[in-house]
Amino acid sequence: MKSPARFRRDPRSLKLPLALLGLGLLILQPALAKQDDRNQPMNFSSKSMDGFNAPNTVTTLTGNVVATQGTMKLTGAVAKLYLDADTQVARAVVTGNLAHIEQLDDAGNLMQGDALQLDYDNINGIAVLTGNAVVRQQGRGEFHGDKLVYNTQTSLITGEAAGDGLVHGVILPKAKPGAPAATPPKPGTPPATPPPAPKPAEGH
Repeated sequence: MKSPARFRRDPRSLKLPLALLGLGLLILQPALAKQDDRNQPMNFSSKSMDGFNAPNTVTTLTGNVVATQGTMKLTGAVAKLYLDADTQVARAVVTGNLAHIEQLDDAGNLMQGDALQLDYDNINGIAVLTGNAVVRQQGRGEFHGDKLVYNTQTSLITGEAAGDGLVHGVILPKAKPGAPAATPPKPGTPPATPPPAPKPAEGH
């Protein structure tokens, strides 16, 4: 049994009842990835490589893998790069230890994602994170689930939780000028309780 959740900004969202948050509908301000990243060359490093620089082939990178394309960065233990008919990297699947993706949006804010497996569609800019998945958006919030799908072009996040689990999210308030940016609370941190009200003075 899976509990789906979708996250995106809608101009009508300010009129939605707060009860919808309990259904997993979390509202985000759009933050598009750097539009020029996909036009940049992909550079990579690893302990070993097995593959061909040829159309419709798969290149396997093993050990301390780092792949970058513009502001986009992938890291992990093993990565498979799928080349299309034009010898362009169309897809990257990263596994082993903790797969990681990060990318700046056009406003310079950082998006980061971590999971046991990362399947990145490099043509459409869609990252599928599976297994203890986390997506963090700088200054905006973070999301946790068994599976998160993040569209870097639209900032739409779809989340799923396996079994009786839940998709968790934190949405940060917009920072006021001169105020320090809010940070998401650590998982398991109890909410702050207000101090007790002072007792009224007794009459004489």
